[in-house]
Amino acid sequence: MARKDRAAGALRASVTMDDIARLAKVSKPTVSRAFQNSPLVKPQTRQRILEIARQQGYAVNQNASKLRAKRTNSIAVVMHLPAQAPVGAGAPFMFQLLGDVSQGLWIRGQDVLLCAPVSDDVYAYQDLLLSKRADGIIFLGQGAGDGWLRDLGRTDVPFVVWGGVRDAPAYCTVGSDNQRGGVLAGRRFESLGRRDILFLGNTSHLEMRQRRDGLAQGLGEAGSDARIEDLELADFTFETALDAMGRRLARGERMDAIFAGSDTIAMAAITALRAAGLRTPQDVSVIGYNDMPLAAHFEPPLTTIRQDTRHAGTLLVEKLFQLIDGGRPVSTKLPTELIVRAT
Repeated sequence: MARKDRAAGALRASVTMDDIARLAKVSKPTVSRAFQNSPLVKPQTRQRILEIARQQGYAVNQNASKLRAKRTNSIAVVMHLPAQAPVGAGAPFMFQLLGDVSQGLWIRGQDVLLCAPVSDDVYAYQDLLLSKRADGIIFLGQGAGDGWLRDLGRTDVPFVVWGGVRDAPAYCTVGSDNQRGGVLAGRRFESLGRRDILFLGNTSHLEMRQRRDGLAQGLGEAGSDARIEDLELADFTFETALDAMGRRLARGERMDAIFAGSDTIAMAAITALRAAGLRTPQDVSVIGYNDMPLAAHFEPPLTTIRQDTRHAGTLLVEKLFQLIDGGRPVSTKLPTELIVRAT
């Protein structure tokens, strides 16, 4: 029995792509395309070829396939986040977006190379591609200042960015209409009669600055005489926002509305208000940004600005592959929506 098993194993090891093509009654190029999940092969044909390959014990040499295609079939994803406090997850929205980007890459049969933003050095990202570790880069976030991304845009590195979309972008960006989101928040506060509004975020980040500018625009369009003050945060963690709000409230500085740059920041603000004996929304109205899943289940349920991460993930992947294939995709702003709940 052992001898027969060894013989069968030797036979299966000798099976070639030509053998698979003969058994499936198709050409060798069709077999190759089926293994690469090419749209040129009908689904039923591909399924039959893969089944025959499994029966014959044939395994595709993925490394050889990548070398022949001159691609790694890997995409680098860089989560360009601000420095985080040592405790707590400061950017759950980014991890939600990462999941949607990963899903889009999986559908295309791509591997994900998750990279830390160790440097804003253009050459480091050029080397990432020259060393054949990835075919392109998706940046989740622009960081505080995007001069290095504009420099990278002048190279031949294919990359796309999730972040704030400029009027004349120097690189391909997908992002929500942050200005519009701020306008919606401003109009909502005016309808509630709020006059002392705090913007809680960090305007050195383009997305945050656009949201703050939209807040002022929305109030102005509504004819409001409300004043806006800013509380700049070093990072976007719950702990940092909670501490900053707690210190502000301890000084007796009051407000009747807060527009937070993210849902995490908004939840921290509500927690600090509660600790100071203030009620939401009776004393202070609060609007967040992102509409992360927890927002609807927070107590009280959070009013927020919704972004569509699933659509964003799909667009980031599609635009990157347009670049890789020699195209020139345009930047895209995704619509934002005010989700009114209890705050």
